[in-house]
Amino acid sequence: MNKTIDIQAAVAIAAAEALAARTQGTFAVGGVLLDGFGNVLQSMHNNVVQGGLVADPTAHGERQLVDWYFAQVSAGAVLPAPQELTLVTSLDPCCMCTGAILAAGFHVVVAAPDGNAGINYDNRASFTALPAPLRAQAASRFCYPAVRGDTEYARAASGAPPKPFFIGKSIHEATQALCTLVFESMVAQVMRLLHAGDAGPLCDPASLPPDHAVVVALRQRYRAALSYRCTPHAPDAGLAPFLQAAMEQDRRDGGAGEAAALLDSFGNLLLCLPGRQSQSLIRTPFMECTRQYAQLRHELMAGKDSAQQEDIKRYLGHPKHGTFVLSGGLDDGAASFMTLGAYGSTMEGALPENNPAQFQYVRAAMPEADLLALCQALPPLYSKLIKIEPRQVADQALIAALS
Repeated sequence: MNKTIDIQAAVAIAAAEALAARTQGTFAVGGVLLDGFGNVLQSMHNNVVQGGLVADPTAHGERQLVDWYFAQVSAGAVLPAPQELTLVTSLDPCCMCTGAILAAGFHVVVAAPDGNAGINYDNRASFTALPAPLRAQAASRFCYPAVRGDTEYARAASGAPPKPFFIGKSIHEATQALCTLVFESMVAQVMRLLHAGDAGPLCDPASLPPDHAVVVALRQRYRAALSYRCTPHAPDAGLAPFLQAAMEQDRRDGGAGEAAALLDSFGNLLLCLPGRQSQSLIRTPFMECTRQYAQLRHELMAGKDSAQQEDIKRYLGHPKHGTFVLSGGLDDGAASFMTLGAYGSTMEGALPENNPAQFQYVRAAMPEADLLALCQALPPLYSKLIKIEPRQVADQALIAALS
């Protein structure tokens, strides 16, 4: 087992993972998970893009490390308690990864800043992007070590103090610069890929025969796919039985009885899923829904020529053209914050002007004004570009059915 008791050495491991991610053609971010003695438990990098295609918008290195930990524990591995672990990341965590880390209880050491999507986007370590109940948690767990030197990459230490096992407590300028530059070198390329083939007209998958590869693949993921349809972007009471079935399954799987559905731009139900929190506490319904849809598209397109890939995209469009529907609304907890961030990672750009209500919920969990204020305080990617604004469904019969 490798061991590091020096922050610089730990960041170097994360930077090596970031370089591997760049080589793979995805967002160049990496991380490493350490126990309370500096032993390396696992290292991972971003896997949003695989084989030149978007495979999973939530596959950030930090989120994967959280899931890896809980998957190991659920499989019977003996690992230290979460509060004894430190996740060292090459880039300031996004909202999704921050929510996942806070839900898990890990400590964090951050190398490079991210002024667009990072939770410390303003470099003040005040964490005002977080709901008030989570700010103290972040302040006590998120460490931004000093970067020694005279260039623009130098900085004073801020945030939480590093864990005592770290003897060396600063980062070399060159390593911090590497983490920053390798990330910046891939952003534009990956963003173009995320929205490639998004310009053409969409086709209705409900018009396909039952034995078409798209229909077969959909129903392998979710047996009731394409069996409900509503007015586009206006879910009604007909969605209730599908949500209720997933909510019951979520309870059986260790969740709180929630569900997430994805409707396409024609109003077809594509997925309606529970979480898998018995396997990992952060595998919530929304996380499962957005990941399953991306993985479905990836599996259908992998190995196909460009014309075949474009054909699949026409029937299974970018989810920004459809509607995500949560059975329950968002609150000020870590899991809900993770969901907001994961939604942002799924959209990764401005919503279409004809679909401002892309993100909807049935039962409210907090006053609408408070939820909107929370969204407006998010880092710029989420509040200025995507303009995340969850809305309660308009259909009162659907609300009543789940209440």
